[in-house]
Amino acid sequence: MTRTYGEGCPIALSLDIVGERWALLVVRELRLGPRRYRDLQAALPGITPAVLSKRLKELEEYGVLHRRELPPPAAAKVYELTEWGAGLEPVFQALARWGVRSPVLPLTGEVSADSVMLGLRTFFAELPAADWSATYEVTLDRDVYRLRVEAGRLTELARGPAAAAPDVLVRATKAAWQAVLDGADPLDAAVAAGRLSVTGDVEELRRLVAAPRKIRTSPAPA
Repeated sequence: MTRTYGEGCPIALSLDIVGERWALLVVRELRLGPRRYRDLQAALPGITPAVLSKRLKELEEYGVLHRRELPPPAAAKVYELTEWGAGLEPVFQALARWGVRSPVLPLTGEVSADSVMLGLRTFFAELPAADWSATYEVTLDRDVYRLRVEAGRLTELARGPAAAAPDVLVRATKAAWQAVLDGADPLDAAVAAGRLSVTGDVEELRRLVAAPRKIRTSPAPA
């Protein structure tokens, strides 16, 4: 630990571990599963290779993540969160719900595909809907994700294709998909204009897009 607040407070200790610039965003990109170094570089275009390597090394030393080798045919080295590192999930969700209500800073700038999809996990409101169970596969540019809703609850969100044929297949750019989820671009208009393609049960997609969110993206009142 090169820098420390030198306090016994658990919050200060946590910031010693993940408070350096880019550290939390590196962890964010591992929340949906392991990733290669070059995948992290692509997802975080603003970080330099030197800083990325340093943050990965520090987070590994702290026990937040570890490296492992994927079995053949991939045979690639990946980074993934440890069980303790994955315990940051509620912290990320709380930060996102707090930050989205900022009365000062607007939500602008580029976001990664993982970040767009993780918004579903963070803001999706579980509904007592026994009749709503569906599987989804969403392709954003070159990234593929699978989702499962069971009885109105989002029970799975992961990187990679669905194991079996999903009820709904979606293809879009991450910007187009985010606009639909945020309500900035109505689903029907996006499909009609070719910004988003849907194969399968469109009504199940409507339910996902229209599902109430735990918090809307309006700023906090002044």
